[in-house]
Amino acid sequence: MMTTVRSLTGGLNSITQSPFWVTRVALGATLVLVFVVMEWLSSIHEFMSVPITPWNPGLGVVFAFMLLRGPLYGLVLFAGMIVAELVVVRTELLWPVIVAIAGIISLVYGTAATVTRRVLHLDAGLYHLRDLIMLLASGIAAALVTSALVALLLLLDHRIELGNVLTAATPLLLGDIIGIAVMTPLTLRLVMLAQGRGSLSGYSRPIAFEVAFYAALSCAALYIIIGGQSGSGLRYFYLLFVPVVLAAVRHGFDGACAALAVTQFALVGLMHYFGYDARSFTDMQTLMLVLTGTGLIVGAVVSERQSADALRRLAEERLREKEAESGRAARFSLVSGMASALAHEINQPMTAARALARSAQHIIENPSPDLPRAGINIANAIAQIDHASGVMRRMREFMRRGRPHVSSFDLADMLDDTLILARPDATARGVEIIPAIPDDLPMAHGDRIQIEQVVLNLIRNATEAISHAGQKNGTVRISGRRLSDPARIEVSVRDNGPGIPVHLAERMFEPLTTSKTEGLGLGLSISQGIVESHGGQIWLHASAPGGTEFRFTLPLEQPRDLE
Repeated sequence: MMTTVRSLTGGLNSITQSPFWVTRVALGATLVLVFVVMEWLSSIHEFMSVPITPWNPGLGVVFAFMLLRGPLYGLVLFAGMIVAELVVVRTELLWPVIVAIAGIISLVYGTAATVTRRVLHLDAGLYHLRDLIMLLASGIAAALVTSALVALLLLLDHRIELGNVLTAATPLLLGDIIGIAVMTPLTLRLVMLAQGRGSLSGYSRPIAFEVAFYAALSCAALYIIIGGQSGSGLRYFYLLFVPVVLAAVRHGFDGACAALAVTQFALVGLMHYFGYDARSFTDMQTLMLVLTGTGLIVGAVVSERQSADALRRLAEERLREKEAESGRAARFSLVSGMASALAHEINQPMTAARALARSAQHIIENPSPDLPRAGINIANAIAQIDHASGVMRRMREFMRRGRPHVSSFDLADMLDDTLILARPDATARGVEIIPAIPDDLPMAHGDRIQIEQVVLNLIRNATEAISHAGQKNGTVRISGRRLSDPARIEVSVRDNGPGIPVHLAERMFEPLTTSKTEGLGLGLSISQGIVESHGGQIWLHASAPGGTEFRFTLPLEQPRDLE
């Protein structure tokens, strides 16, 4: 208690010295007014000079600000209780008793808020079920202590009998718990929304129709529950679970908070209108507490799952971006590894084109020029330049592609373009690439550059294996065919290299698995991800020396995840 008093004093000093103290005082006065109005709406009355209320919504609102801004707002609770006792309840309790009750409640809840904030580290946004349980446990503990202390204090008034105190103790306890359980989460969520730390993005556009639907369900349930004689309808209280649980399932924690607040205000108002007694209040409070706990837990679980699903989608999006980046890095790695051979492939036709152009120039400058011969030289120079330009264009397209671009493409034409990039490096290593590609291959669906990357990676692995083994007359054979049942295209890359050891063959497609001292072991793993994202499969068909073969298939129909 002394810690809370020091906190209240220190907080008051800091606010009076703050340039925003006028705003804070205005907020405090507004909260006092809200507290008094809610006490009036919650149908407070006295039972044999003991205050009785079915719930305490004002306490829930102020307790939320204690959790957000600190125990200083216990002063708001103290002032609000004094004003409510005088203006709304018009109690017959003595002044010292009124002040003492207000002081006890303010100090207890201020202490509970301080412990919850600083020791339990409550997240005021209530984004997790743990935070909700922590809030409810704190509120219940504070309500138990408050109820016990107030009961002891009331016994000091000789005009109040022990039986009356015991009659009022249970409604007082349950009323405080329900007020905190219903109004504190709702207030916290509204403040988060006002501060821009929440959003209504999860709500559907026809929200007005849903609100009307929930209201209709609630009114129908309340009519059945309250419409009969006093207390006779409480056996149908379970009907209120329908709109509350529906709102929680549809809109998570926020939906549960809003539905519970509306239901509680309407229920208390009707019970007051029909003149329910203190015993009925207690019965209703017990049922309302069960409904509140159920609705809040369901809403919290739904919100947690929605948040987890949103995080999962965000993680998947980031994973796709990282996969695209890793695929692009792998393409750069492939091209950089073949840079020398590609430079030679480009330099050779450019040298030839320069020689042909210089020859044509000399022919034209001759006093009697042979124009047909000059034309042939120029045509040959253009052909050489076109060849070098084609290599550059294919290499640029291969490296620059960022996001996947899905379309129908000619697989045979794609394989021809791949060989243009792969052949210079293979020739430099003394390896011959033998295409066996039929012209009647069907169109494939997917990202042409990604599939080209898979084939180029398989060819590159084969030529490097043959070259590192020092093997002569190395060959890599590229073939494709159409399969049925189900309809798909199969591409094969077979070499006559040294083969793959058994201990590597079993985990070739695992990341960081490689037989090369300078390799990272990511090429086959990336290739597997590309093929599987296209709805196909890739596997090591044979690993024996002289007959190593990789195969992969692509479906003829476009996969849904690429659409």
